[in-house]
Amino acid sequence: MINFCALDFETATSDRHSACEIGICLVEDSQIVLTQSWLIKPPSFPHFNRHNIAVHGIYPSDVALAPTFTEIWQEIFSLIQSKMIIAHNASFDAGVLRGCLDYYQLTKPEIQYLCSLQITKKSWPGYSSYSLGNLAQIHQVEFNHHRAGDDAEACAKLALKAFSNLELINNRHINDYFKKNIKIL
Repeated sequence: MINFCALDFETATSDRHSACEIGICLVEDSQIVLTQSWLIKPPSFPHFNRHNIAVHGIYPSDVALAPTFTEIWQEIFSLIQSKMIIAHNASFDAGVLRGCLDYYQLTKPEIQYLCSLQITKKSWPGYSSYSLGNLAQIHQVEFNHHRAGDDAEACAKLALKAFSNLELINNRHINDYFKKNIKIL
C-alpha cells in the first residue's frame, strides 16, 4: 500500500519564507485520510504582493489573527514526519518549507520529497501541459485552485492515479521507480 503526504504552500511575497497558507493531504494505505490547511501570518505582515493575492486570493486581513509558521510547525511536523512528501512543482514547496525553517531557525528534518510533475509526466507522456489545473481537468479532479488544502488534495489524487497507471502498488515500488528523482529537504 502507498503512504505519503501531499503538501502545498501559498506565499505572500516572492520571499521563500513568506508562507501565508499551508495545506497537507495524508495518504495511508492508498487512501486519503486527512486534508487540512492553516492560514499563516507571514513575517512580511501586513505586506502582501498584489500579484500573489491575484493568484490565491488571500489578503492580509485573512491572516491578521493567524499563527506564525513557528507556532504551527510542531503540529504540521507531527503529521508529515517519516512520510514521503509529494508536491506539484516540489522545488517551490520544498523551497518555501526550507525558507520558513531557516527564517525561524527551526531544525530542518530529513524529509524525502518527490515532484508530482515528474510522476505525471512519466505516467501520462505527451500532454501539452502538466499544470495542476490542466491535469485535474483531464482526470476529473475538482478543486479550488490555489488554496493550499485543495491543491494538496488534488496533488494527492493525481499522484495516486498516476501510481496506479504505472502499476506502482507500494512505497518500495515508488522508491525504486523514482529513485533518481527523490530529493532530501
